[in-house]
Amino acid sequence: MGSQEVRALQSITVDIHHNEYVALMGPSGSGKSTLMNLLGCLDTPSDGDYILNGTNVSQMSDSELAEVRNREIGFVFQTFNLLPRLSALENVALPLVYSGLSKKKRNQKAEKVLTAVGLGDRIDHKPNELSGGQRQRVAIARALVNDPAIILADEPTGNLDTKTSIEIMAIFEEIHRKGNTVILVTHEPDIADHAHRVVRLRDGIVESDKQNTNIITADNPDHNYNIR
Repeated sequence: MGSQEVRALQSITVDIHHNEYVALMGPSGSGKSTLMNLLGCLDTPSDGDYILNGTNVSQMSDSELAEVRNREIGFVFQTFNLLPRLSALENVALPLVYSGLSKKKRNQKAEKVLTAVGLGDRIDHKPNELSGGQRQRVAIARALVNDPAIILADEPTGNLDTKTSIEIMAIFEEIHRKGNTVILVTHEPDIADHAHRVVRLRDGIVESDKQNTNIITADNPDHNYNIR
């Protein structure tokens, strides 16, 4: 920042293993957003290494990082980040454009994932025709459509009411149960309690890294999604 050097993260070491469900927590300025950007290959570290599925991605070019992101990571954001002029189906199919699949196969795969998150009857609706919870389900379907190893969710329930938040967390629970690694960035303790492990950051360092002994499960028979 100008002539001042700000160390967002200070020589931290974090290991996240396959099929873990981890919440990253911390106050504003703790470094959790920087860590999320590094884990998502949106930023590169100024020092140190980031090993993703056995590959050191720390010094990759922007185009190489984009390829890794598209192949390995599915993103879910608080603000959904859907394209307003595209239907739910088109939004979900968008990450498949560079996959080499035909448009028909891209749409078939997108429709299958939308059905899995309970939106099979909303595939032709545009974002402004959907509720906040439905838009977040579209965003989750888009994150899943490339079969990524990691789902990285940034405050995924921040714009949702309590009932809808519980429904969305039920979907993440099912995604984790099906074998994905889920990394959740949140400042809400009740949302973090859905994760099996909680990493707390403060002032750029890891303040604590503990297994969650009080896991909340969103067991709702009305929302039994079949994520494949």
